[in-house]
Amino acid sequence: MSLQQASQSRVFVELVPWADRGRENNLVSGEDTLLSLRRPFSAAQAQTVSREVHVSGTAEVAASPDRAQVAVRISSTKEAAAEVKKSVCRRLDYITQSLQQQGLQAENVTVTKDFRRVENAYHMEAEVCITFTEFGKMQNICNFLVEKLDSSVVISQPQFYHTPGSIENLRRQACLVAVENAWRKAQEVCNLVGQTLGKPLLIKEEETKEWEGQIDDHQSSRLSSSLTIQQKIKSATIHAASKVFINFEPLVWSSSFNIPTSSYSQ
Repeated sequence: MSLQQASQSRVFVELVPWADRGRENNLVSGEDTLLSLRRPFSAAQAQTVSREVHVSGTAEVAASPDRAQVAVRISSTKEAAAEVKKSVCRRLDYITQSLQQQGLQAENVTVTKDFRRVENAYHMEAEVCITFTEFGKMQNICNFLVEKLDSSVVISQPQFYHTPGSIENLRRQACLVAVENAWRKAQEVCNLVGQTLGKPLLIKEEETKEWEGQIDDHQSSRLSSSLTIQQKIKSATIHAASKVFINFEPLVWSSSFNIPTSSYSQ
């Protein structure tokens, strides 16, 4: 599974005196990092006042589907039961042997058979469901079967999907990247004002979102069967976004720090 990381962080920071908890949740927000400072403090107060750093960070990651399923259907109708079975089984054996030669494991191939009477004849259908993890191999095998078998064998369009484990991993990745972005921004803020970032007191995931990738309006108006393989993969790609809030432990604020005004000029 490939992860496509498109991380963006908005950071909201307030440096709150530990003794004044009333404004703890009133955060100053903006497109860039903003600092809310209360002055003046006496020299003695400035040496002992503790402060917190509150940071909000976001991240978005994406994962392409890691599985595809193709169904190969074989059918035949004949007056004699033995003949219809022979016709279907001969092509079925050819398909399963071809899959084995291509290195497909038996657990990724499922075969079902249906045999019934239709008026004065016998009808038999067989379906081979194949699960692929390598999409290039899938295309090669499908092209090979189309070339070697007649029109009585129908090969479905591939259906792309994600395994449960890959989706769960994508959710974790979005949260971890959001935490990393928030921590990095908080670290940069503290470095800017000459302080040391403390340990986190609280890490909270405030919001999560998931959605499937969509092709553009022109392509979506076309039939699904006419989409290319790459368009199908893009449409089945899942995106996950996470927003986290981190509260870092109080810092002992130096009495002699200055914020470079040029860094915050509008």
